[in-house]
Amino acid sequence: MQLAGKKLGLMLSTAPEHPNLTTAVGLAEAALERGADVYLYLIDDGVRALADRRLRALPARGVKLFACAYGCQKRRIPLEDAADVTYCGLVVLTDVINGTDRFIALN
Repeated sequence: MQLAGKKLGLMLSTAPEHPNLTTAVGLAEAALERGADVYLYLIDDGVRALADRRLRALPARGVKLFACAYGCQKRRIPLEDAADVTYCGLVVLTDVINGTDRFIALN
């Protein structure tokens, strides 16, 4: 099934040890392969997944990656000056929820 022109929003709030990270990466890859635009927002313990190489490879394939700046601060994760991730707040998460055709929260 072609998803060209469709937008998929994903939110990951669980720690990298949780199977949700593998699910998020798999969903993002599958949606990209079918032509969808993918938006991935990391929040709460999900911001710790910024250290995962699978996740960090997604922006090069077209995923728009966002991380909660407050969640990073609370977990003492430094905000990198990186082109592949945007540090932001809940307003952007709201925009992802409202601006996508499908939104999946992995909690």
